[in-house]
Amino acid sequence: MQKFPVSSSIKRFASRFKDAGFSLYIVGGAIRDYLLGIENDDFDFTTDAEPTEVISLFHHVIPTGIAHGTVTVIFEKQKFEVTTFRSDGSYVDGRHPESVTFIRNLEEDLKRRDFTINAFAADCSTGEIIDLHDGRKDLKNQCIRAIGDPQLRFKEDALRIFRGCRLASKLNFSIEKETLEAMRDLKDNLLLVSMERIRDELFKMVESNQPIIGLTYLKQTSILTLLFPALAKGEGIEQGGMHHQDILSHNFSSCQAAADMHFPLEVRLAALFHDIGKSTTIANKNGVNTFYQHEIVGQKETKKIMSHLKASNEQINTVSLLVREHMFSYKEDWTDSAVRRFINRVGLAYIPLLFQLRLADQKAIHDSIDITMVSELDGRIQKILSAHDALSIRDLAINGNDLMQAGIPKGPRIGQLLNLLLETVLDDPKQNKKEQLLAIAESYQSELGTTTLS
Repeated sequence: MQKFPVSSSIKRFASRFKDAGFSLYIVGGAIRDYLLGIENDDFDFTTDAEPTEVISLFHHVIPTGIAHGTVTVIFEKQKFEVTTFRSDGSYVDGRHPESVTFIRNLEEDLKRRDFTINAFAADCSTGEIIDLHDGRKDLKNQCIRAIGDPQLRFKEDALRIFRGCRLASKLNFSIEKETLEAMRDLKDNLLLVSMERIRDELFKMVESNQPIIGLTYLKQTSILTLLFPALAKGEGIEQGGMHHQDILSHNFSSCQAAADMHFPLEVRLAALFHDIGKSTTIANKNGVNTFYQHEIVGQKETKKIMSHLKASNEQINTVSLLVREHMFSYKEDWTDSAVRRFINRVGLAYIPLLFQLRLADQKAIHDSIDITMVSELDGRIQKILSAHDALSIRDLAINGNDLMQAGIPKGPRIGQLLNLLLETVLDDPKQNKKEQLLAIAESYQSELGTTTLS
């Protein structure tokens, strides 16, 4: 019988429990992944010792979630998160049990878990793998199945509904029929779950090797319509031209293409949302659908979604910027000034990500990529960078203090003049000299007079 490889440090940790008459097990995803040949060193431990008994066994214990039976033990300079066997009371909010009861029975503890493939336990002393819910069979069949009654499992914790879709992406598994039906029936309970938890599951799904699988399950269960209606609206809207898919399917395929090329999370999210504005900008001209300025609308919709998910400001700004700029079209006849303006508008740090988004979009449309255009533009950019041309206000040879010392009053006019000077320098980098810029600023000031631009 296959055994879980238990490290010597974990065995020493487990011996503290065994010597005191208790047992200790590794549970959940680490064992599942081991059986699948996937590396995973994120271990969760469970024991029949109650939290106070665990605390008594070690010198340094942090009561991280003691109300629900979880403590973090510091042992040999490592952290071990240990949860006492428990049974849960009623789930009044569809997310957390109203009460927990500590028990001494591993079998009862495993019954309360979500899916059969997550309900393995491994004895920390012997490595023996315990499978009480046919998890091995479901692993072999590449199947995600709820433990016991799926309706009850998802009523207990609605986040399990989204997690099932995410696991399908992570493992490239299918979801068992009754489990999927229960997910669809109880999808509205996801509204009880904090958006931070939804965000974590969505981002993990998008970062997986097969995001399109989980995204498709979100669509099939109508979770997509419930949580991301602006994205779901693209279903059934044909694009024509080079596109062979409707808007939603193309967004899904672009996200998958970004995953296939191992692009970072922000690019994958931008690929998922890049055409989200098309469903509200659609216009039919001579039998052909057009989507004028869909990237502008898409930026706004993307910001709404990312903000609602409580993503970081950097993630919100990066993903929405990529959506706004994804329609850029470089031509060989671009002047150096046009290239400098492109760098200024997009931002040097985001241009590689924008190029990746373009490649993912291409692959979704053509099932192949052509790097000619982005390579040529990148070459132009590198040439300008090597010349150390000014590309932003901070690169100018003068600043706001210089303008005020020249007699221009503090206020909005300073910013207006700096922007005008940057425009001048983007056109002609040779103008970026302090004396020259001050002279130009004085000329602009004279032309502007007492008017205020807004």
